[in-house]
Amino acid sequence: MLKKLDELKKGETGLIKKVEGEGRIRRRLFDMGVTPGAEVYLRKVAPLGDPVEVTIRGYELSLRKAEACLVTVEVK
Repeated sequence: MLKKLDELKKGETGLIKKVEGEGRIRRRLFDMGVTPGAEVYLRKVAPLGDPVEVTIRGYELSLRKAEACLVTVEVK
């Protein structure tokens, strides 16, 4: 099942299928290791839903909801 990264529930794991966005935002996500084929685990969600903390490529990363909604994930 495909979902956006910001739609995952705490504790869910998935495989990144697509990274949308343009220019600087897309490049920034790629530079942080958010690339197709990477496994991502949703660790925490802030009380108001922004930001979310994920584990990707062995490190913890916080993403704004606006960035997380650009990432399509296949839920395992």
